[in-house]
Amino acid sequence: MPEPLADPEELAASLGVPATDPKLLWALNAASRRFRGAVRHPVSLVAGDTVTLDGNGQRSVLLPAAPVTAVGSIALDGAVLTVGSDVDWSTDGYLRRLGGCWPDRLRCIDVVYTHGYDPIPEDIAEVVIDQARALYRIDPGVQTRTVGGQSVTFGVQAAIGVTAQWAAAVERYQLNRGDRP
Repeated sequence: MPEPLADPEELAASLGVPATDPKLLWALNAASRRFRGAVRHPVSLVAGDTVTLDGNGQRSVLLPAAPVTAVGSIALDGAVLTVGSDVDWSTDGYLRRLGGCWPDRLRCIDVVYTHGYDPIPEDIAEVVIDQARALYRIDPGVQTRTVGGQSVTFGVQAAIGVTAQWAAAVERYQLNRGDRP
Protein backbone atom coordinates (compact mmCIF):
# COMPACT_ATOMS: atom_id res chain seq x y z
CA MET A 1 0.00 0.00 0.00
CA PRO A 2 1.40 3.46 -0.87
CA GLU A 3 2.26 5.82 1.95
CA PRO A 4 -0.45 8.31 2.94
CA LEU A 5 -0.19 11.77 1.41
CA ALA A 6 -0.08 13.47 4.82
CA ASP A 7 1.54 12.94 8.21
CA PRO A 8 -0.55 10.87 10.65
CA GLU A 9 0.91 12.93 13.52
CA GLU A 10 -0.59 16.12 12.09
CA LEU A 11 -4.03 14.54 11.75
CA ALA A 12 -3.74 13.01 15.23
CA ALA A 13 -2.96 16.41 16.75
CA SER A 14 -6.07 17.94 15.20
CA LEU A 15 -8.29 15.06 16.34
CA GLY A 16 -6.77 14.57 19.80
CA VAL A 17 -6.16 10.85 19.27
CA PRO A 18 -2.93 8.83 18.93
CA ALA A 19 -1.31 8.68 15.47
CA THR A 20 -1.54 4.88 15.70
CA ASP A 21 -5.35 4.92 16.06
CA PRO A 22 -6.68 2.40 13.49
CA LYS A 23 -9.64 4.60 12.49
CA LEU A 24 -7.29 7.58 11.99
CA LEU A 25 -4.98 5.50 9.77
CA TRP A 26 -7.97 4.16 7.83
CA ALA A 27 -9.30 7.71 7.28
CA LEU A 28 -5.89 9.02 6.19
CA ASN A 29 -5.35 6.14 3.76
CA ALA A 30 -8.90 6.51 2.39
CA ALA A 31 -8.42 10.26 1.86
CA SER A 32 -5.07 9.59 0.15
CA ARG A 33 -6.67 6.99 -2.15
CA ARG A 34 -9.45 9.43 -3.02
CA PHE A 35 -6.97 12.17 -3.90
CA ARG A 36 -4.84 9.84 -6.01
CA GLY A 37 -7.96 8.61 -7.79
CA ALA A 38 -9.16 12.15 -8.43
CA VAL A 39 -5.84 13.33 -9.92
CA ARG A 40 -5.28 10.00 -11.70
CA HIS A 41 -1.63 9.47 -10.76
CA PRO A 42 0.31 8.27 -7.69
CA VAL A 43 1.43 11.77 -6.51
CA SER A 44 4.19 10.29 -4.29
CA LEU A 45 7.69 9.76 -5.69
CA VAL A 46 7.98 6.54 -7.72
CA ALA A 47 11.52 5.67 -8.84
CA GLY A 48 12.23 3.40 -11.80
CA ASP A 49 8.62 3.08 -12.96
CA THR A 50 8.29 1.15 -16.23
CA VAL A 51 5.53 1.90 -18.74
CA THR A 52 4.73 0.84 -22.28
CA LEU A 53 3.11 3.54 -24.38
CA ASP A 54 1.26 3.64 -27.65
CA GLY A 55 2.77 5.73 -30.42
CA ASN A 56 0.44 8.38 -31.81
CA GLY A 57 2.06 9.50 -35.06
CA GLN A 58 2.90 12.87 -33.47
CA ARG A 59 6.16 14.42 -32.22
CA SER A 60 5.14 14.10 -28.54
CA VAL A 61 3.59 11.44 -26.34
CA LEU A 62 2.49 11.94 -22.74
CA LEU A 63 3.69 9.80 -19.84
CA PRO A 64 0.93 8.68 -17.45
CA ALA A 65 2.34 10.40 -14.33
CA ALA A 66 4.03 13.68 -13.48
CA PRO A 67 6.05 15.54 -12.47
CA VAL A 68 8.81 13.63 -14.23
CA THR A 69 12.10 14.00 -12.36
CA ALA A 70 14.29 11.61 -14.36
CA VAL A 71 14.16 9.36 -17.41
CA GLY A 72 16.29 6.24 -17.16
CA SER A 73 15.69 4.75 -20.58
CA ILE A 74 13.47 5.03 -23.63
CA ALA A 75 13.21 2.28 -26.23
CA LEU A 76 11.31 2.28 -29.51
CA ASP A 77 10.51 -1.25 -30.72
CA GLY A 78 13.38 -2.47 -28.52
CA ALA A 79 15.97 -0.01 -29.87
CA VAL A 80 17.32 2.29 -27.14
CA LEU A 81 16.92 6.01 -27.85
CA THR A 82 19.35 8.65 -26.58
CA VAL A 83 18.05 11.59 -24.56
CA GLY A 84 19.22 14.81 -26.16
CA SER A 85 19.75 13.48 -29.67
CA ASP A 86 16.80 11.13 -30.33
CA VAL A 87 14.29 12.28 -27.73
CA ASP A 88 13.81 14.89 -25.03
CA TRP A 89 11.47 15.03 -22.02
CA SER A 90 9.78 17.59 -19.78
CA THR A 91 8.79 17.62 -16.13
CA ASP A 92 5.17 17.82 -17.35
CA GLY A 93 5.54 14.30 -18.74
CA TYR A 94 6.04 14.92 -22.45
CA LEU A 95 8.42 12.78 -24.50
CA ARG A 96 9.30 14.63 -27.69
CA ARG A 97 10.89 12.82 -30.62
CA LEU A 98 13.68 14.95 -32.07
CA GLY A 99 13.92 14.97 -35.85
CA GLY A 100 10.74 12.99 -36.44
CA CYS A 101 7.51 11.60 -35.07
CA TRP A 102 6.60 8.59 -32.97
CA PRO A 103 5.13 5.74 -35.03
CA ASP A 104 1.37 5.34 -35.00
CA ARG A 105 1.55 1.87 -33.39
CA LEU A 106 0.35 0.33 -30.18
CA ARG A 107 2.78 -0.69 -27.40
CA CYS A 108 5.92 0.41 -29.26
CA ILE A 109 7.52 2.75 -26.67
CA ASP A 110 9.04 1.46 -23.41
CA VAL A 111 10.08 4.00 -20.78
CA VAL A 112 11.73 3.71 -17.38
CA TYR A 113 11.30 6.94 -15.45
CA THR A 114 10.97 8.56 -12.02
CA HIS A 115 7.97 10.73 -11.19
CA GLY A 116 6.09 12.26 -8.31
CA TYR A 117 6.66 14.52 -5.34
CA ASP A 118 9.03 14.18 -2.40
CA PRO A 119 8.09 15.84 -0.18
CA ILE A 120 4.36 15.95 -0.83
CA PRO A 121 3.29 19.57 -1.51
CA GLU A 122 1.70 21.23 1.52
CA ASP A 123 -1.56 22.03 -0.25
CA ILE A 124 -2.06 18.34 -1.04
CA ALA A 125 -1.29 17.29 2.55
CA GLU A 126 -3.69 19.94 3.86
CA VAL A 127 -6.68 18.84 1.78
CA VAL A 128 -5.96 15.16 2.50
CA ILE A 129 -5.93 15.93 6.24
CA ASP A 130 -9.21 17.87 5.90
CA GLN A 131 -10.78 14.93 4.05
CA ALA A 132 -9.41 12.41 6.56
CA ARG A 133 -10.72 14.50 9.47
CA ALA A 134 -14.20 14.50 7.89
CA LEU A 135 -14.02 10.74 7.26
CA TYR A 136 -12.90 10.14 10.86
CA ARG A 137 -15.71 12.22 12.39
CA ILE A 138 -18.64 11.29 10.16
CA ASP A 139 -20.31 7.92 10.07
CA PRO A 140 -20.36 6.80 6.41
CA GLY A 141 -23.74 7.45 4.83
CA VAL A 142 -25.10 9.41 7.82
CA GLN A 143 -26.28 12.96 7.10
CA THR A 144 -28.62 13.43 10.07
CA ARG A 145 -28.41 11.97 13.56
CA THR A 146 -31.16 12.27 16.20
CA VAL A 147 -30.60 11.43 19.85
CA GLY A 148 -33.46 12.05 22.23
CA GLY A 149 -34.95 15.40 21.29
CA GLN A 150 -31.86 16.72 19.52
CA SER A 151 -31.06 16.39 15.86
CA VAL A 152 -27.76 17.17 14.12
CA THR A 153 -27.45 17.53 10.35
CA PHE A 154 -23.97 17.34 8.88
CA GLY A 155 -22.96 19.87 6.24
CA VAL A 156 -23.25 19.06 2.55
CA GLN A 157 -19.46 19.08 2.13
CA ALA A 158 -19.13 16.40 4.82
CA ALA A 159 -21.86 14.34 3.20
CA ILE A 160 -20.30 14.48 -0.25
CA GLY A 161 -16.69 14.79 0.90
CA VAL A 162 -15.63 17.72 -1.30
CA THR A 163 -14.52 21.18 -0.23
CA ALA A 164 -13.53 24.11 -2.41
CA GLN A 165 -9.91 23.60 -1.33
CA TRP A 166 -10.09 19.91 -2.32
CA ALA A 167 -11.51 20.75 -5.75
CA ALA A 168 -8.83 23.42 -6.30
CA ALA A 169 -6.00 21.05 -5.31
CA VAL A 170 -7.36 18.27 -7.54
CA GLU A 171 -7.57 20.67 -10.47
CA ARG A 172 -4.02 21.92 -9.81
CA TYR A 173 -2.45 18.42 -9.71
CA GLN A 174 -4.72 16.50 -12.09
CA LEU A 175 -3.22 15.32 -15.34
CA ASN A 176 -5.16 16.70 -18.28
CA ARG A 177 -5.24 13.60 -20.42
CA GLY A 178 -8.48 14.25 -22.26
CA ASP A 179 -9.53 10.64 -21.68
CA ARG A 180 -11.89 11.26 -18.78
CA PRO A 181 -15.20 9.43 -19.32
